[in-house]
Amino acid sequence: MTNVSRRALLAGSAAVGVLALTGVRVSRAGELVVKFSHVVSPKGHPKGEAAQLFADCVGESLKGRVKVEVYPNSQLYNDNKVLEAMLLGDVQFAAPSLSKFERFTKKFRIFDLPFLFKDEEAVLCFMRSKTGRELLHAMDDKGLLGLGYWMNGMKQMSANRPLLEPEDAKGLKFRIQQSDVLAAQFEALGAVPQKMAFSEVYGALQQGVVDGQENTYTNIYTKKFYEVQDGLTETNHGVIAYLVVTNRDWWEGLPEDVRAGLRACMDKATAYANGKASELNQQAKRKLIEAGVTIRTLTPEQRRRWVEAMKPVWAKFEADIGKEVIAAALAANEGKCD
Repeated sequence: MTNVSRRALLAGSAAVGVLALTGVRVSRAGELVVKFSHVVSPKGHPKGEAAQLFADCVGESLKGRVKVEVYPNSQLYNDNKVLEAMLLGDVQFAAPSLSKFERFTKKFRIFDLPFLFKDEEAVLCFMRSKTGRELLHAMDDKGLLGLGYWMNGMKQMSANRPLLEPEDAKGLKFRIQQSDVLAAQFEALGAVPQKMAFSEVYGALQQGVVDGQENTYTNIYTKKFYEVQDGLTETNHGVIAYLVVTNRDWWEGLPEDVRAGLRACMDKATAYANGKASELNQQAKRKLIEAGVTIRTLTPEQRRRWVEAMKPVWAKFEADIGKEVIAAALAANEGKCD
């Protein structure tokens, strides 16, 4: 079955009646078995919990027809490999960070602009907006379809020394995701960005390959980055969110009722993820404090200097993102979601 073409009719799939891609198998009971790959912990993280909720919902609503297998913690693919695997049909669902889509579209760079969104509510507002919904189809011509955004939270910064002024980051090596915007962000501080897979971050911090990183409280706590850093600075300078994505051809080839069932479960998981993110981040923050981690806060004047240092990054990427997209993001800061 692994040698059939992408559009071959999967043998034995009469119970599902679906044109499937290589890598999708049918169980002896006739269930279509699909894979959901992600890179975080299955519990204590909005993405991990939402992925399992999606799988459970599908198991209940499409019992006997579709089964979703979830592979957390990069057990199947990391976010740098999963999209290629998806286009080859080896995985059907994934939720990479929005920074991972650079090869397919530059529009999602909007989520990496530093100090663009004032808080999580503004990000969610933008995701619900007409512009945000249109971006779900930004990669249709590349074979990838966005099914929804899953929020993680606002990013905090850490290093092997305290970070209170922009100058404190100068000369340090920071791990970043695969994003030219994030590279420019740290270059604006006089720091050295290092693109690196999420699964490699702890070891790189521990061994001194990099000096610092940026992440949400849930990522920092669940992956124990705090163990190898000199505390954290609550900067809220950026956002980490995910795009739940699938192979467009595979999705459109599903029977209408199966696709509707998957869509309903995806909408349920999306609502859960976006409603749970803030709560889980606050829980993670409390656990970090209980573990003795120093969390530093910026004064309004210090924050202003960080904003000024990073603001030139906006102009550098405006042409790639589009003025209208940036305008919609700024409008979301005012609660304008339509």
